[in-house]
Amino acid sequence: LDSYANYEQLVGGVDTLFKDSSSTVQNYANNAYKTAGLSANEYMETVTSFSARLLQGLGGDTEKAAQVADTAVQDMSDNANKMGTSMEMIQNAYQGFAKQNYTMLDNLKLGYGGTATEMARLINDSGVLGKNMEVTAETVNDVSFDKMIEAIHVIQDRMGITGTTSKEAATTITGSMNSAKAAFDNFLNGTGDVQTLADSLLTAFGNIGNAVGKLAPDILEGLIELVNGLVPQ
Repeated sequence: LDSYANYEQLVGGVDTLFKDSSSTVQNYANNAYKTAGLSANEYMETVTSFSARLLQGLGGDTEKAAQVADTAVQDMSDNANKMGTSMEMIQNAYQGFAKQNYTMLDNLKLGYGGTATEMARLINDSGVLGKNMEVTAETVNDVSFDKMIEAIHVIQDRMGITGTTSKEAATTITGSMNSAKAAFDNFLNGTGDVQTLADSLLTAFGNIGNAVGKLAPDILEGLIELVNGLVPQ
């Protein structure tokens, strides 16, 4: 009931913000367990936290805003997985950018400090505004939020950060467990089915089994050697 109650509230927020494109956002949310390691509820909560500013910069284009917001959430998750920063800190950074506050840019660990000058440098390095356009600390607030998201995406793509969440959801213990947890929450609120949850759990158990199968012989051999070495002492 808690999960479904949250879902109802969040869908209401998405409907209000994205109007005719609400179903697009909800589809992204339902698949976020494998693309971003987030449940549908977590995805929509993240998206609604910065979408008002995003829509403003895009002149109310809800379909474009839905696509850019999905890119932002996946980039957040990829950054958290690759750089080891908590998802909450990265979400706070993006929410700050939406309010023209760049002090948490260094949370992303992309080599840029938390200042307007550094955000301007990131945007210039990405080239999203064209080679002939140079942003400064004085003009960075004139750059729309969607372009900032695009710039961060370009930089992370160059650094090989993009796509790590979906890859880890299939191959690593932590990634597959996060995906399974998100799929379970989707199952509770009715957005996910039994087959999806089962597949996620089987992937996680398979990764755990592979790791145990690889490590167990070495650990057992090491313990035997340790005991044999200690007994004479």
